[in-house]
Amino acid sequence: MVARIAAAERHIIALDLDGTVLNHGFGGAGDDYESGHIDPELAVAIRTLHEAGHEVIVATGRSVDATLPVVETLRIRPDWVIAANGAVTLKRDPLATRAYRREYVEAFDPSDALMKIRTRLITARFAVELADGGFLYTEEIPTGTLPSKQRRVPFDQLLGVQASRVVVVSPDHVLEEFLDAVETLGLTHVSYAVGNTSWLDIAPDGVTKASALEVVAARLGIDRRRIFAAGDGRNDIDMLRWVARGGDAVAMGQAVPEVQAAAGRVTGTIDEVGLLTALRERFPTLLGSVGGASA
Repeated sequence: MVARIAAAERHIIALDLDGTVLNHGFGGAGDDYESGHIDPELAVAIRTLHEAGHEVIVATGRSVDATLPVVETLRIRPDWVIAANGAVTLKRDPLATRAYRREYVEAFDPSDALMKIRTRLITARFAVELADGGFLYTEEIPTGTLPSKQRRVPFDQLLGVQASRVVVVSPDHVLEEFLDAVETLGLTHVSYAVGNTSWLDIAPDGVTKASALEVVAARLGIDRRRIFAAGDGRNDIDMLRWVARGGDAVAMGQAVPEVQAAAGRVTGTIDEVGLLTALRERFPTLLGSVGGASA
């Protein structure tokens, strides 16, 4: 039985999934995420913190459908889950152990962004995650992090809808070419993050993991000095930068330099289970003896 912490000691522990909690061996957003695994000792540590009373919050670019199974695997019941890079924030139903409702959903008309991208990345594959959780796509793309309700449509049917995010995958471009193309698009009214492969996530203007986490922190009344956040991708930069201003922002060791620069400190890589190291450093009393148990 884990001892409960005092309310004044309660932290928000915001965790990215892919490349931070989940290890896929290598690669980025285009890999088969369904094959990822969680280090057993890390899973025990996360559960220990949750059971002690800390607010463990998953903060991921994944869809809701692809996020909740990971929460189940961790065997935790967090009150809050941030999905779709901050566009969807879930709140657990207090009358049910595993049911979540969409507490906050940010949406936008993706038409302008889609038309601009299509002129620059002619061979790209496009998809739209709808505000209600549905998913429309023009060509097959890796689906491990995406919703289960999917429908293939012509490009024109992606226009004029209410989207929580847009996904663009361009297998014909190497990452450097893809980054150069994205920088020339002038997407001034949306927020976007590029993965480690030629994968682009676009969210409504100003919506990031940071903006969602700020809302949840205000709801919980937890000061930024008691927020721990960890991530490894470009879509974690805003969250890490926001938390670093007073809190504990940790970049994974395999993260690119710009992600590491946004954080307050850098831990080991995903293969080194760097998140476990960072959590033990932050919460030594609870986690000093954690290890060796089965997930």
